[in-house]
Amino acid sequence: MVDGARTPFLRARGKPGPFTPVDLAVQCGRPLLARQPFSPDSFDKVILGCVNVIADEMNPARVAALRLGMGDAMPAFTVQINCGSGMQSIDTAFRTIQSGKANLILAGGAEALSHAPLVWPQEGAAWFGRFAFAKTWFEKLAALRAFKMRMLQPVIGLERGLTDPVTQLNMGQTAEKIGHIFNISREAADAYALESHQRLSKAQKNGALSGEVVPAVSRDGELYDHDDGVRPDTSIERLARLRPAFERPYGRVTPGNSSQITDGASWVVLASEAAVKKHKLTPLARIVDSEWSALDPSIMGLGPTLCSTALLQRHELTRGDIHLWELNEAFAAQVLACLAAWEDADYCREVLGLDKPFGRIERNRLNVDGGAISLGHPVGTSGNRIVLHLMNAMRKRGQKRGVATECIGGGLGGAMLVEVV
Repeated sequence: MVDGARTPFLRARGKPGPFTPVDLAVQCGRPLLARQPFSPDSFDKVILGCVNVIADEMNPARVAALRLGMGDAMPAFTVQINCGSGMQSIDTAFRTIQSGKANLILAGGAEALSHAPLVWPQEGAAWFGRFAFAKTWFEKLAALRAFKMRMLQPVIGLERGLTDPVTQLNMGQTAEKIGHIFNISREAADAYALESHQRLSKAQKNGALSGEVVPAVSRDGELYDHDDGVRPDTSIERLARLRPAFERPYGRVTPGNSSQITDGASWVVLASEAAVKKHKLTPLARIVDSEWSALDPSIMGLGPTLCSTALLQRHELTRGDIHLWELNEAFAAQVLACLAAWEDADYCREVLGLDKPFGRIERNRLNVDGGAISLGHPVGTSGNRIVLHLMNAMRKRGQKRGVATECIGGGLGGAMLVEVV
């Protein structure tokens, strides 16, 4: 990895935000490409993670590449593995370069959850089809007589998208389940959420995100220059007053200790050794390896424990060999459940195949500048952001080796091992 940048992450506020997924990708990509010592058409391909693709931007990777002036001949494709899409784009780029089939790849993620559609219910869609294909006035009149107002009741696309189609549990309920399994208290979840906001606020103030976050300007000229979901003035008392969002009245997961619905984009520039020499680039970090795992969708939040452990075992590394961790904060209860699972002897033996517990990941090595609870979780982008920020955070702290990992809706987990060079 020789460079990377992301837009500010912007909270969804009950209406479509100022940027579509491609808008975000372009806003992030322009300053990133402008600071490279080579032209935008020097890339071999563009790969973009995006889950909530909107109708006007089919294959957003290609649309973004064209709008970025990367040339008509630039191959570009979009990848989708739910929350892992932004990391999958990096992994696919990494493997392609590793195989010798490319030298320069732009890999990213872009998501505008505020643009998630409202859709008609199936009954309404069926009625519309009947009316549209009616050939006679009699058939049209019969269709009109069959119309019911409930057919216009919209279905919130994002709500259905965040519900597992097999278990019919939404993502918050899966966090409740693993929080119950590992006895994560509401108080512990709220305390973790507060810490996330405090860490992001501190990072914004001390310049820890400098160079990583590039401003975005909307079509009407408004400037967005920081992550706007952070609440530095929140408190344990305020968080404690929030009602459970998914399992009332005794649930642990609330809007305050969950990731936010957010818009944002992120890009990383990957280069082969040949490209580094040709363009006189400065390597910032190298991707060592990656791992993808799968498990029961109802406990998808434990995915990081599987993929991260397998990744370290393959490279004969222990927990102590990892200096920083970025574990995507889908929910505070989910992060805490992963940490508890790694310390649980039975889980480590029966699920991870370890002779002894993996051990405690110290909080001063985990999500050191906050995470999705304070930043937000634009689904197709987050996996890219955590790899980018892991690289930057290690460099600023003089540390060498880190893991970026995330749970993925549908019962998956992804992890990437990164070393600063």
